[in-house]
Amino acid sequence: MLNQVVLIGRIGRDPELRYTPSGIAVASFSLAVNRRFKSQSGEEETDWFNIVAWKQNAEFAANYLTKGRLIAVQGRLQSRNWVAQDGTKRNTVEVVADRLTGLDKPKDQVAAPVGAGEAEGFEAGAAVEESDADYDPFAEE
Repeated sequence: MLNQVVLIGRIGRDPELRYTPSGIAVASFSLAVNRRFKSQSGEEETDWFNIVAWKQNAEFAANYLTKGRLIAVQGRLQSRNWVAQDGTKRNTVEVVADRLTGLDKPKDQVAAPVGAGEAEGFEAGAAVEESDADYDPFAEE
Protein backbone atom coordinates (compact mmCIF):
# COMPACT_ATOMS: atom_id res chain seq x y z
CA MET A 1 0.00 0.00 0.00
CA LEU A 2 1.14 3.53 -0.68
CA ASN A 3 -0.06 6.78 0.85
CA GLN A 4 2.20 9.61 -0.27
CA VAL A 5 1.41 13.21 -1.16
CA VAL A 6 3.68 15.87 -2.65
CA LEU A 7 2.29 19.41 -2.93
CA ILE A 8 3.83 22.72 -3.95
CA GLY A 9 1.89 25.84 -3.09
CA ARG A 10 1.63 28.99 -1.05
CA ILE A 11 0.77 29.09 2.64
CA GLY A 12 -2.73 30.50 3.07
CA ARG A 13 -2.49 31.41 6.76
CA ASP A 14 0.32 31.58 9.27
CA PRO A 15 0.96 28.21 10.94
CA GLU A 16 -0.78 27.84 14.31
CA LEU A 17 1.43 26.10 16.88
CA ARG A 18 -0.14 24.14 19.74
CA TYR A 19 1.11 21.49 22.14
CA THR A 20 -0.55 18.22 23.13
CA PRO A 21 -1.06 17.57 26.87
CA SER A 22 2.11 15.46 26.74
CA GLY A 23 4.10 18.40 25.32
CA ILE A 24 4.37 17.38 21.64
CA ALA A 25 4.34 20.30 19.18
CA VAL A 26 1.71 20.31 16.42
CA ALA A 27 1.21 23.05 13.82
CA SER A 28 -1.57 23.45 11.31
CA PHE A 29 -1.95 25.72 8.29
CA SER A 30 -3.60 25.82 4.89
CA LEU A 31 -1.86 25.47 1.55
CA ALA A 32 -3.16 26.91 -1.73
CA VAL A 33 -2.20 24.90 -4.81
CA ASN A 34 -3.08 26.20 -8.27
CA ARG A 35 -4.47 23.69 -10.72
CA ARG A 36 -2.52 23.08 -13.92
CA PHE A 37 -5.49 24.06 -16.06
CA LYS A 38 -7.92 26.95 -16.13
CA SER A 39 -11.72 26.84 -15.85
CA GLN A 40 -13.93 27.21 -18.93
CA SER A 41 -14.16 30.93 -18.18
CA GLY A 42 -10.35 31.16 -18.30
CA GLU A 43 -9.88 31.68 -14.56
CA GLU A 44 -7.17 29.91 -12.62
CA GLU A 45 -8.58 27.53 -10.02
CA THR A 46 -7.02 26.83 -6.64
CA ASP A 47 -7.34 23.85 -4.31
CA TRP A 48 -6.92 24.38 -0.57
CA PHE A 49 -5.40 21.71 1.65
CA ASN A 50 -5.16 21.51 5.43
CA ILE A 51 -1.61 20.64 6.52
CA VAL A 52 -0.62 19.25 9.93
CA ALA A 53 3.02 19.05 11.05
CA TRP A 54 4.32 17.41 14.22
CA LYS A 55 7.36 17.80 16.48
CA GLN A 56 10.37 19.51 14.80
CA ASN A 57 8.40 20.08 11.58
CA ALA A 58 5.74 21.90 13.62
CA GLU A 59 8.28 24.16 15.32
CA PHE A 60 10.02 24.84 11.98
CA ALA A 61 6.68 25.78 10.38
CA ALA A 62 5.70 28.06 13.26
CA ASN A 63 9.08 29.79 13.45
CA TYR A 64 10.01 30.17 9.78
CA LEU A 65 6.97 29.77 7.52
CA THR A 66 4.47 32.57 7.02
CA LYS A 67 1.44 33.34 4.90
CA GLY A 68 2.35 33.65 1.23
CA ARG A 69 5.59 31.60 1.36
CA LEU A 70 6.08 29.08 -1.44
CA ILE A 71 6.76 25.63 0.03
CA ALA A 72 6.83 21.95 -0.86
CA VAL A 73 5.09 19.52 1.46
CA GLN A 74 5.78 15.79 1.42
CA GLY A 75 3.58 13.62 3.58
CA ARG A 76 0.54 11.41 3.68
CA LEU A 77 -3.23 11.79 3.62
CA GLN A 78 -5.04 11.10 6.86
CA SER A 79 -8.76 11.14 7.59
CA ARG A 80 -10.21 11.89 11.01
CA ASN A 81 -13.71 11.49 12.42
CA TRP A 82 -15.13 13.15 15.55
CA VAL A 83 -18.35 14.23 17.16
CA ALA A 84 -18.75 18.00 17.46
CA GLN A 85 -20.07 19.72 20.58
CA ASP A 86 -23.51 19.99 18.97
CA GLY A 87 -23.58 16.19 18.52
CA THR A 88 -23.05 16.11 14.76
CA LYS A 89 -20.56 13.69 13.27
CA ARG A 90 -17.72 15.42 11.44
CA ASN A 91 -14.83 14.22 9.33
CA THR A 92 -11.91 15.76 7.52
CA VAL A 93 -9.02 14.75 5.31
CA GLU A 94 -5.69 16.45 5.89
CA VAL A 95 -2.06 16.11 4.85
CA VAL A 96 0.30 15.07 7.63
CA ALA A 97 3.66 16.59 6.67
CA ASP A 98 6.76 14.44 6.92
CA ARG A 99 8.95 17.05 5.22
CA LEU A 100 8.60 20.79 4.66
CA THR A 101 10.84 22.61 2.18
CA GLY A 102 10.91 26.37 1.69
CA LEU A 103 11.12 27.18 -2.03
CA ASP A 104 11.54 30.92 -1.72
CA LYS A 105 13.45 33.12 0.66
CA PRO A 106 11.67 35.26 3.20
CA LYS A 107 12.18 38.93 2.45
CA ASP A 108 13.61 39.75 5.87
CA GLN A 109 15.94 36.78 6.26
CA VAL A 110 19.48 36.38 4.92
CA ALA A 111 20.46 33.08 6.54
CA ALA A 112 18.76 29.73 6.37
CA PRO A 113 16.81 28.77 9.47
CA VAL A 114 17.95 25.95 11.68
CA GLY A 115 15.01 23.57 11.81
CA ALA A 116 13.44 20.38 10.57
CA GLY A 117 12.70 21.70 7.07
CA GLU A 118 14.90 22.96 4.31
CA ALA A 119 15.26 26.36 2.74
CA GLU A 120 15.72 26.91 -0.94
CA GLY A 121 18.50 24.86 -2.46
CA PHE A 122 20.44 24.13 0.73
CA GLU A 123 20.15 22.26 3.96
CA ALA A 124 18.70 23.97 7.00
CA GLY A 125 21.39 25.77 8.95
CA ALA A 126 23.64 26.49 5.96
CA ALA A 127 24.83 30.07 5.55
CA VAL A 128 23.55 32.19 2.67
CA GLU A 129 25.81 34.62 0.91
CA GLU A 130 24.54 38.22 0.86
CA SER A 131 24.57 38.11 -2.96
CA ASP A 132 22.20 35.11 -2.87
CA ALA A 133 19.42 37.25 -1.40
CA ASP A 134 18.30 38.24 -4.93
CA TYR A 135 18.73 34.78 -6.45
CA ASP A 136 15.76 33.60 -8.55
CA PRO A 137 15.97 29.84 -9.28
CA PHE A 138 13.37 30.15 -12.04
CA ALA A 139 14.97 33.06 -13.94
CA GLU A 140 16.56 32.27 -17.26
CA GLU A 141 20.29 32.64 -17.35
